[in-house]
Amino acid sequence: MKRVSLYIAFALAAAPLSVVAGDPIHIDVASTFPSKMPVLGDVYRDLPTEVSRTSAGTLELTFREPNALVPAADTVKAVSEGRVAAAWAGAGWFAKSDSAFNLFSTVPFGPAMGEYMAWLFNGGGLELAREMFHAQGLHNIPCGMIPPEASGWFRKEIKSTADLKGLRMRFFGLGARVMQKHGVITEQLAPGEILAAMESGRLDAAEFSLPAMDQPLGLFKLAKYYYFPGWHQQATLFDLYVNKSVWDGLSQQHQAIIEVACGDMMRRMMATGEAIQWESMKRLQAEGVHLKRWPPEILVSFEDAWLAVVKEESEANPNFARIYKSYAEFRENYAIWRHFSALK
Repeated sequence: MKRVSLYIAFALAAAPLSVVAGDPIHIDVASTFPSKMPVLGDVYRDLPTEVSRTSAGTLELTFREPNALVPAADTVKAVSEGRVAAAWAGAGWFAKSDSAFNLFSTVPFGPAMGEYMAWLFNGGGLELAREMFHAQGLHNIPCGMIPPEASGWFRKEIKSTADLKGLRMRFFGLGARVMQKHGVITEQLAPGEILAAMESGRLDAAEFSLPAMDQPLGLFKLAKYYYFPGWHQQATLFDLYVNKSVWDGLSQQHQAIIEVACGDMMRRMMATGEAIQWESMKRLQAEGVHLKRWPPEILVSFEDAWLAVVKEESEANPNFARIYKSYAEFRENYAIWRHFSALK
């Protein structure tokens, strides 16, 4: 079996991948998310099975648990540097290199799943993403999407934005910038690190994802106030990242198999993500968790802060300005359809 690993990934930078007849290609995938996690963890099993079945065993993916190959938060960076062949993550985990990558993961006060996919696949979003990722030695394949997340776990009820000041909170992506404007001290920790940080007192509050994905983390044992809606992540995109040299060395057939399998993962993840949340929410209520909606005045404050972040980032980063312009113009045009087609 041919294993696309550290050594082969570097070799591929100089020469395309050659395949001996009957010798399957094997690609290790470093994951940011653990295999036991609902929804995101399902990809560990489903994507390799689909790829192997469709390729008749000529292409094999093996997902590796967080930290098994590289630190969970650095999987995309490791692929870019050729230290691993592929990663399962989201663009927001690569945003330290350029804040514009956040826009290919999730956007505060952004669109629902259908509208986000419309911009990505029909509004130029994917072309812009590929341009940026290819410049970093990465090829990104959209490979999953989830519905609106929860907004966070708090040890006490938040009655006004003043209650946020000074809190130490795990928060993801551009939403963290919004929370910082309200005096919150944020960190973007990998999922496996969040509970320990709460237990140690390093964090006072935390957000991660959907109720079904938050529940296994055990945050409800320490924080009983669970806030909605997830204004910071109304839809979240996940990608399979493949080192560009590795991707270019694959046959067109193998590339197509991965693309089609990832499309299937998006369908499954969207359906599962919508189907299973109520069960977890009921279980959390039974554990004494208070399900709360943000008061309108706090949501308005969050949105005002987000618009300020957009202005700051657009002025500081030409890539952010260019990509946000594409996204915002698509949303502006889409608005007529949303207004007349939606019941609410």
